[in-house]
Amino acid sequence: MACTRCRLAEGRTQVVFGSGNPDADLMFVGEAPGFHEDKQGVPFVGQAGKLLEKLLAGIGLRREDVYIANVLKCRPPGNRDPQPDEIEACESHLFHQIELIRPHVVATLGNFATKLLSGRPVGITRVHGQEQEVELGGNRVVLYPLYHPAAALYTPKMLEVLASDFRRLPELLGRELLREPEPEPEPLLAAAEPAVQLGLF
Repeated sequence: MACTRCRLAEGRTQVVFGSGNPDADLMFVGEAPGFHEDKQGVPFVGQAGKLLEKLLAGIGLRREDVYIANVLKCRPPGNRDPQPDEIEACESHLFHQIELIRPHVVATLGNFATKLLSGRPVGITRVHGQEQEVELGGNRVVLYPLYHPAAALYTPKMLEVLASDFRRLPELLGRELLREPEPEPEPLLAAAEPAVQLGLF
């Protein structure tokens, strides 16, 4: 993949598209690749990635069981925040990934992924741990906002909240998604026969 849709193409080592199980029921979406991700071409391989793997182990899952991607596929210089035009240039890649993987639950990690995929400007501190059903990539999914592991690395209180929110994932993975109600079947022609016999028609 040699995308040049935004200025980040100029400074990257490589595109960090995503990794994991292409048939995963659970997909994580972070913010953008960092230094280690840019070098290795795999998302979440630094300290935040190690914490993510530890949290997954706590609910009986491994990295190979899930799919991990980011909003941006290229590293912003100095790990600065993604810019609106960069997100806009890159978002179709993410929506296409969701469309192909068809996860049951999409867990957003941090503000940028949460705001983009929920379509709401509300910050992660207000919405973490509050799932909602949305349509993404043409599929109905449970969107579940979580604190970014990087933010919890050095803040024990936040790590506690993140671990607690994480423990709800197995329940969400087992949840039945609301389906659109089936249309009422058309009455069969035969149903009109008694009325005909009564001489009403």
